[in-house]
Amino acid sequence: MSDVKYAVIDPSDGRLVSEYPTHTDEEISRAVGSANEAFRSWGRHGSVVERAELLRKVATLHVERRDQFAAIISREMGKAVESALFEIDFSASIYAYYADNAAAFLADQDLPLMGGEGTALLRREPLGVLLGIMPWNFPAYQVARFAAPHLAAGNTVLLKHAPQCPESASFLETVFRDAGFPPGAYVNVYATNAQVETIIADSRVQGVSLTGSERAGSAVAEIAGRHLKKVVLELGGSDPVIVLSTDDMDATVEDAAQARVAGNAGQACNAGKRVIVHESIYDEFVEKFTARMVGAPAVPLSSQAAAERLEQQVNDAVAQGAQLAADSERQGAWYPTSVLTGIEVGSATSQEELFGPVAMVFKVGSEDEAIVVANDTPYGLGSYVFTTDREQARRVAEQIDAGMVIINGVYATGAELPFGGVKRSGYGRELGPLGIDEFVNKKLIRTVR
Repeated sequence: MSDVKYAVIDPSDGRLVSEYPTHTDEEISRAVGSANEAFRSWGRHGSVVERAELLRKVATLHVERRDQFAAIISREMGKAVESALFEIDFSASIYAYYADNAAAFLADQDLPLMGGEGTALLRREPLGVLLGIMPWNFPAYQVARFAAPHLAAGNTVLLKHAPQCPESASFLETVFRDAGFPPGAYVNVYATNAQVETIIADSRVQGVSLTGSERAGSAVAEIAGRHLKKVVLELGGSDPVIVLSTDDMDATVEDAAQARVAGNAGQACNAGKRVIVHESIYDEFVEKFTARMVGAPAVPLSSQAAAERLEQQVNDAVAQGAQLAADSERQGAWYPTSVLTGIEVGSATSQEELFGPVAMVFKVGSEDEAIVVANDTPYGLGSYVFTTDREQARRVAEQIDAGMVIINGVYATGAELPFGGVKRSGYGRELGPLGIDEFVNKKLIRTVR
C-alpha cells in the first residue's frame, strides 16, 4: 500500500487535476539498475565536454518550453505564472553555468610536494548513482541545483519529486531525454517512503541529497547513516532581516517585504521570516511595513493543509500575546499577507518557521541584542543585514550563525554563489564551485618516479 499519493490538486480551488501511479518495487529496481548502467558506461567514460553540451541543451529547452512548464508549476502548487517563469529562467542559468564551468571545476589539481621526488595531483571523479529528494515549493529550481552539477561531474541521478509535483517531475524527465542524455542518466521515480529507504540502502546508490523539512531530513540522514552514504541536506530556515539603520526607509521596507513574500508567497526556506529592527527606527518601520504588507491581495498557498497549519501557528502566537495585523481571514488555501508584533523572544512562536506570507517583527535596543535575537533559533540558513555603517555590517555578518549573509539587499543569489546552511538548516552546499564537489571522489594520484 502506497504511503504517498502523486496527484496534481490545484490549490486555487482544491480541484483534483490528475493522478499518477506510484511505481512498483520492480519499477524502482529497474530504475536503479538503469541509472547504474548509465553511470558505468556514460558517466565514467564520457567526457566533461560532452556532458556540458547536454546540460546546455537542457538550459535551452527550459527557455523554449518555459510557458508550458510555468503553467504546470502554477497548477501544482499555486505559484503565480510570472514567478514560475522567473524560476524557470533562473534554473536555465544554473544548467548553463555548469555547462560553462564544469571543465574548470573538475580539472586535475597539482599538489606541491613538501619532500620527495615525483608528482602529486588531485583528480575529481564521479561517485555513481545519486538520489535527489526534492520539495514542492520550487519544482524547477531545486532540481536544477541538484541535477546540474552532479550530472556535469558524471554521476547519474534518480529524482524523487514531491508528491504534489508529479507533472513537473514527468516534464523534467522528458526535457533531459530530449536534450540527449542517455537512458538512466536522469530517471524520475514516483516512490513511496519505504521505497526511498530501499533506494538509499541499495549498494549501487552512492549518495542522497534532500531539500525539504527538518523532519524529512532527519529521517533520510538516519537511513543514509546506517548505510554509510554521503548526504547533503538543505532544510528549513527562519532567516532574520536585521534593520539597524537606513538612509531610505521606504526602500528598506520594500526590501524587507520582498524578503518575506517575493516569488512564492513566503513559502521559501531562505525567506526573511523574522524582521529585527532597532528601537530608534522601529515605530516608523513598523508603520510603513504594515501598510506595505497588510492589504496586499491574498494568495493561494501550496495546499489548504499548508494554509491551515499557518493559521494555527498564527492563532497560537496571538494566544501567547502577539498582536496580529491582517485585513482578512484564510479562505481555503488563500491566506492574507499579515504581520505579527509583540512576540516574546524565546517563545514557541519565535522558534518556529512560519511558511507563508506572515512576518514576525521584533524590537531591539542595540547591535548586540539584534545579534542575540537573530541567532535565537534552531535554524541557520540565510540572513539579511541593513545598515548605513560598513564596519557594523562586517561585525554583524561575522557573528550571525548562518550559511549566508546578504548586506543591504535581498535574494542576491546566483548560480555561481554557494547555497546552504548550518545548525538545523542542514549541511553541505549547492551551486557555485562548491556544489559540484559534494559528490565526487577527490582521488590522490601520487607518482614517485
